[in-house]
Amino acid sequence: MDDRTEQQLQDLRAELAPEDERPPTLVAAFATGRGRLGVLAELAAQQRRIITSDRRSLLLLATRRADTPLGAWFAGLADGESAALRTLPALATACGLSPEEAAARPPLPGCQAYPAYLAWLALNGQPTAVAGALVANFAAWGGYCATLAGALRRFHGLGEEACAFFDFFAQPATALERAAAEAIGPGGLTAPELDAAREYGRLLQAYEQLFWKSLAELPGDWLDERNV
Repeated sequence: MDDRTEQQLQDLRAELAPEDERPPTLVAAFATGRGRLGVLAELAAQQRRIITSDRRSLLLLATRRADTPLGAWFAGLADGESAALRTLPALATACGLSPEEAAARPPLPGCQAYPAYLAWLALNGQPTAVAGALVANFAAWGGYCATLAGALRRFHGLGEEACAFFDFFAQPATALERAAAEAIGPGGLTAPELDAAREYGRLLQAYEQLFWKSLAELPGDWLDERNV
């Protein structure tokens, strides 16, 4: 383990953390028992598209660093996306949407900006910098998933299978950081790579916030005002 590399990734995570410490409106609503499950059915439908795209993007990044530890790290993330995809039908069903209906839902532009940018990074980004940006982004995403997993159990009585999607991503960022640091190696990120990681990370974080904002702006009564 190279302490310098891991410290770089920790610093990136802290630097790229959302400026506003409050969670997105949708996540905050569920955390206080005010969210209705219909909006999470749409989340499941959009995530089906996102994960399918992100898995391919990660595999492309893996091929760009084939036969190196970083290539294996990207391939491992792609395997994780495959595992997460298998949990989505149970979430959609618990929220009132059959897998067939979820597959037929059209893409929402604000929700699909993140995978479109990751696909761009897979083609054009510096892989080491992309790894740093992803570590920072996954930390924020994992925190939101942990909040939703707890809220679905507490306020909606959902079980393990229905919550498995959010549970999967709700892992602490430290293990991912350690694995990324080992894959990047003792040389760490160069100054240009750090600059690129900051650029990539800011955009990934912005597109993730747009994902949550787009869901919160859906027409329909998904917010239970009685519990305000």
